[in-house]
Amino acid sequence: MLSETLNSQYYIELEEKHGAHNYHPLPVVLSKGEGVYVWDVEGKRYYDFLSAYSAVNQGHCHPKLVQTLQEQAAKLSLTSRAFYNDVLGEFEAYITNLFGYEKVLPMNTGAEAVETAIKLCRRWAYDVKGIEKDKAQIVVCRDNFHGRTTTIISFSNDPDSFGGFGPYVSNAFISIPYNDTQAIEKVLSENPNIAGFLVEPIQGEAGVNTPDEGYLANCFALCKKYNVLFIADEIQTGLARTGKMLCCDHENVRPDMLILGKALSGGMYPVSAVLCDDEIMLTIQPGQHGSTYGGNPLACKIAIEALEILQEEKLADNAEEMGAYFRQKLENIHSPLLKTIRGKGLLNAIVINHTNPEAAWEMCMRFKEEGLLAKPTHGDKIRLAPPLCINKAQIDESITIIGKVLTEFVK
Repeated sequence: MLSETLNSQYYIELEEKHGAHNYHPLPVVLSKGEGVYVWDVEGKRYYDFLSAYSAVNQGHCHPKLVQTLQEQAAKLSLTSRAFYNDVLGEFEAYITNLFGYEKVLPMNTGAEAVETAIKLCRRWAYDVKGIEKDKAQIVVCRDNFHGRTTTIISFSNDPDSFGGFGPYVSNAFISIPYNDTQAIEKVLSENPNIAGFLVEPIQGEAGVNTPDEGYLANCFALCKKYNVLFIADEIQTGLARTGKMLCCDHENVRPDMLILGKALSGGMYPVSAVLCDDEIMLTIQPGQHGSTYGGNPLACKIAIEALEILQEEKLADNAEEMGAYFRQKLENIHSPLLKTIRGKGLLNAIVINHTNPEAAWEMCMRFKEEGLLAKPTHGDKIRLAPPLCINKAQIDESITIIGKVLTEFVK
């Protein structure tokens, strides 16, 4: 075949010529994946320590997901919501029972799910809480990442996300420091127009910022005190990634609204969802929100299988055990380049101690040469998040690679 004669540079140049330049990927061209591994077009194998930003928690090309996709795609893939289909109700019943909510609204991408939660929160504010029309505000945290739609970037403080895309949504969002319960109590107590608090249980894109123990529970209690919806964006932290099915489970917090995506399909297909109870969900009526692809039969079948795999293979337990093992092994490297090691479960990051602002990127390039793929975020941080099916032997081999690069890297 023609593709067998073409090398990585050909595909990189093809994208550079014909594609938008809105990403800065590592120079590796992948063509195959299985479990914790991916292979490039030349046949070199790598450990995947990004997991498509935690979308492939179940591992690359899980055979049950592949089979489910093939079987459903051959039967019926899309009907739109103009008609009922025989899979959507099954999915809705499964996911609401699993997470303990009365209703679910299925979408496709994570950003769509966040937008859905924002609309639901505002509608609840007017119809239930009684906030004056068009006055509802939502509290968010600095250094957040909830997506890149025009509404969402309006409450980002990352210049790369929002710079040059105004005008922005004004007065709709209030930004406070993350991991600061005094800040949230102050804003909730002073403003009766607050409808919701939107938060990542761990800030992934910011470099796996892990809050103090009790932060989520305290914020949840304050939201209850002031009749404000606690909205958890668990798109990256949820679905077994941090050692529990949801990151909020670590503090026994049941969000008023739960946002899921990424691993909800195991990387097979874009699937996202917002879960909440009737008081919130039923404020939206026919014609007021929707998606042509949201809740399609193919997505629903895949999502059910993806959730079953997480439970059947006890991937939350494995993430808890392997994550603790991985962080201990990182500590044992004793490198002066390791400024900070942080994370929960298998969502981890290292902060690089180096005067060169490009050190984290250069280190990831060295990781790639040694057979491990990771990506820097916000300059000096490297996120390390392999598929949740990883085992101790694979952790050990990965630590050998990381240790070798840290040892040989010129400070």
